[in-house]
Amino acid sequence: LGEAKNLPTYPGPNKMRDCYCTVNLDQEEVFRTKIVEKSLCPFYGEDFYCEIPRTFRHLSFYIFDRDVFRRDSIIGKVAIQKEDLQKYHNRDTWFQLQHVDADSEVQGKVHLELRLSEVITDTGVVCHKLATRVLECQGLPIVNGQCDPYATVTLAGPSRQSEAKKTKVKKKTNNPHFDEVFYFEVTRPSSYNKKSHFDIEDVDEVDKMEIRVDLWNASNLKFGDEFLGELRLPLKFLRQSSSYEAWYFLQPRDNGNKSLKPDDLGSLRLNVVYTEDHVFSSDYYSPLRDVLLKSADVEPVSASAAHILGEVCREKQEAAIPLVRLFLHYGRIVPFISAIANAEVKRTQDPNTIFRGNSLTSKCIDETMKLAGMHYLQVTLKPIIDEICQVHKPCEIDPVKLKDGENLENNRENLRQYVDRIFTVITKSGVSCPTVMCDIFFSLRESAAKRFQGDLDVRYTAVSSFIFLRFFAPAILSPNLFQLTPHHPDPQTSRTLTLISKTIQTLGSLSKSKSANFKESYMATFYDYFNEQKYADAVKNFLDLISSSGRRDHKSIEQPILLKEGFMIKRAQGRKRFGMKNFKKRWFRLTNHEFTYQKSKGDHPLCSIPIENILAVERLEEESFKMKNMFQVIQPERRVLYIQANNCVEAKDWIDILTKVSQCNKKRLTVYHPSAYLNGHWLCCKATADNTPGCTPCTGGLPANIQLDIDGDRETERIYSLFNLYMPKLEKMQEACGSKSVYDGPEEEEYSTFIIDDPKETYKTLRLIIEGVGTLEQEHAQYKRDKFKKTKYGSQEHPIGDKSFQTYIRQQSEISAHSI
Repeated sequence: LGEAKNLPTYPGPNKMRDCYCTVNLDQEEVFRTKIVEKSLCPFYGEDFYCEIPRTFRHLSFYIFDRDVFRRDSIIGKVAIQKEDLQKYHNRDTWFQLQHVDADSEVQGKVHLELRLSEVITDTGVVCHKLATRVLECQGLPIVNGQCDPYATVTLAGPSRQSEAKKTKVKKKTNNPHFDEVFYFEVTRPSSYNKKSHFDIEDVDEVDKMEIRVDLWNASNLKFGDEFLGELRLPLKFLRQSSSYEAWYFLQPRDNGNKSLKPDDLGSLRLNVVYTEDHVFSSDYYSPLRDVLLKSADVEPVSASAAHILGEVCREKQEAAIPLVRLFLHYGRIVPFISAIANAEVKRTQDPNTIFRGNSLTSKCIDETMKLAGMHYLQVTLKPIIDEICQVHKPCEIDPVKLKDGENLENNRENLRQYVDRIFTVITKSGVSCPTVMCDIFFSLRESAAKRFQGDLDVRYTAVSSFIFLRFFAPAILSPNLFQLTPHHPDPQTSRTLTLISKTIQTLGSLSKSKSANFKESYMATFYDYFNEQKYADAVKNFLDLISSSGRRDHKSIEQPILLKEGFMIKRAQGRKRFGMKNFKKRWFRLTNHEFTYQKSKGDHPLCSIPIENILAVERLEEESFKMKNMFQVIQPERRVLYIQANNCVEAKDWIDILTKVSQCNKKRLTVYHPSAYLNGHWLCCKATADNTPGCTPCTGGLPANIQLDIDGDRETERIYSLFNLYMPKLEKMQEACGSKSVYDGPEEEEYSTFIIDDPKETYKTLRLIIEGVGTLEQEHAQYKRDKFKKTKYGSQEHPIGDKSFQTYIRQQSEISAHSI
């Protein structure tokens, strides 16, 4: 989420607005930025990543103006249809903000059955009647925290409109089951004599008629019921078949109002990266995965499949992300990074430029540190970063930027204290550094020392260029990107963190003349505080500790690691005999030792569940309490804590991390009840004893390692997609191998971008990659053909109005026509 510009002015004298932006799956908010105050061009600069846990039609972004006294008002929105997301994939795009009105805010689908039948009256006359059965709806929006839906059904034609018929209101559900039938008289006989046929006009009129179904939310407010969506179906399609049953997407109401010009509302800059992979079962990926996992053992490493992926991808980062996750999953990351780092060190001529480029090695190490070191950052930096964000001490040391009333010496002292504390925390955290990072650092240190034997400092700079330059310094500079803060810090805090980050980076770099590193004279003056030998010694001791092999026992980290926290709503567990089992908002906190909740952040816990007492974490069916996004934490003696998360993404995150952290518990359950125990019985299986064993198998367990939850097959599928995308480059690389092996002269320019040390070995690997990719491509094509044959348009999975499915059908028919 980049920035907005040219938002309309506020009608008051101030004209400025306090705006924030939300990310929504259809109408469900899954993320909210911080509020940028007093601006019509707010800069957000926030990243949001999530696994999408359900189907959706639109990815929407709303700009809100905060109002202290009333409900926040919506300025405008950007709604991108799911099938259009690829158009904007991974590039900055400015979107015009569109107007938002209740008639256009629609989501969900409805299941209908229509039957047109001839009825003979008592007088022997035939007339047509239409039976409309409204069965159910799914995924209706929740309006102001509630959804009490009902449907109205109307038969309309050019010359008449029937009275609207209404279903019962279904309370507290956005997946209502109506199952109600309404009858309409479609044609009347011309006259009640012995005529048994109709005028031709009547038949024409039937074709012009339509049945209209409107969904509403029954509101207690004086403004009336809220519109949720509509469906208009012409009756002429019943000519072929007198009965028709299907699912339909609800549509916005077309009320003919012309909206204002879109540029009246300003625009929003976004960069959306959306990936959707169909992942087969593990055996499909064996050939490609085996070639990839052997990369560390291939001589030279430049002839390995993983290295080749780095060579053909446009951005090294594209290759690094799935490669690192795949090698971490199979425990091969250290030998792989050691091999590519060793090859890079051999190609490096100057020890001062070691690992300074954006090579595959540096991108892979960055990605490994981000995945494996996330909790290391939490225990080292988070407490002090939180303090800096909350206390707002002035730390500006540039005399030009000093605010009125600020004292330069006081600011320098504030900044010095912060730098000193962060430096001490980092250099004393060696025992907490994750083993996988230490093993990589040991390998880097050995390679660098062997290559540049005359330079005694290179063993330190090889490691510090990662741990300080590419791990701690960026985390201090942008704590939101490393999950240390929920949002991008405000400008003053951001400036303080920039100054701290610059100083820590220089302290860790161990270069000879530190002050000369700074362009700004005020930074050079400030750095004089740290020009003592004790700082250099502390850095070296820290680097020695984290890059020595077998340096510590694992039990040295006994302090609890905070994994996740936030407000949720929970139902009383009934610990007191006569207590009310009502719902209350509580602050939940999960560490690797316990799961607790308290009234608000920082309070004493009201309840603490040790991790070993979490026997299962599962979703709870909505009908239990008529509440969405609920899950249950099952404890010994069948005690259950029912919790409601704020949205579907939050619910998935909590379930995943609670499951991961409790995965190794010896008494984990194998079965559970998907619904609650209410009014003397389980709603799911109707058993009356509250200690009845569960009726449904628990969902599949996740890996026990808290830090990493990786699906190896999914990462291999991602790598296959990249190889497939860059197939022309793979073929060009094959040509380059052929050219190199028969011609020893100057290299052709188009081949010079590839690193090929051994053309013969590289060619062998390329052949295996192209074969593996070709096989998987055929499997995907067959899967799509089979899906195309089996899928019915109008089914629950692909309702009528599903544009992504219509596009898919069009593509498939083009492919099949081409193959014929």
